[in-house]
Amino acid sequence: MVKVGLTGGIGAGKSEVSRLLASYGAVIVDADKIAREVVEPGTPGLAAVVEKFGGDVLTPDGTLDRPKLGGIVFADPEKLKALNEIVHPLVGARSAELEASAGPDAVVVHDVPLLTENGLAPLYDLVVVVDAAPQTQLDRLVRLRGMAEDEVKARMAAQATREQRLAVADLVIDNDGPLEDLEPQVRAVWERLRGA
Repeated sequence: MVKVGLTGGIGAGKSEVSRLLASYGAVIVDADKIAREVVEPGTPGLAAVVEKFGGDVLTPDGTLDRPKLGGIVFADPEKLKALNEIVHPLVGARSAELEASAGPDAVVVHDVPLLTENGLAPLYDLVVVVDAAPQTQLDRLVRLRGMAEDEVKARMAAQATREQRLAVADLVIDNDGPLEDLEPQVRAVWERLRGA
């Protein structure tokens, strides 16, 4: 088994790289997806978030109001730290379960947005960073996701810098260009991972 950490800043295109790797046969362990699962209604994770941040972070149907919580935590590093202290151990435990169920010849790709920020690079055999210029990230998030520019800048500021991510990279996928330039790079990375 090859354990790969996949990361990149918001809007860099990590989700598309993850999708391509899955299509080639990688086992994807998506930390964001798991982070949503561990705070679903009825979970200990959601109960802990409500205890810390109050019932105002719930929608009327009792689910987590992610945009509201995001607005709170991305504007305050201490609150972001408190949220991470609740969610990260739960995500880690579920990720370990998924990895353990993969076969011995599997390439297991852990899609981890905050890999650099949380010092997780040593947990993986290789770290792949999806890289894009900050202006490209900003443009994609405003244009394609409809996010407000100030919200994008706050989220980018809460993440590791481009330089910090590149410093932990074993392999870099340059996603500053058009989508059609991405697939050949991801295919080449896949071939490297299969041979690792």
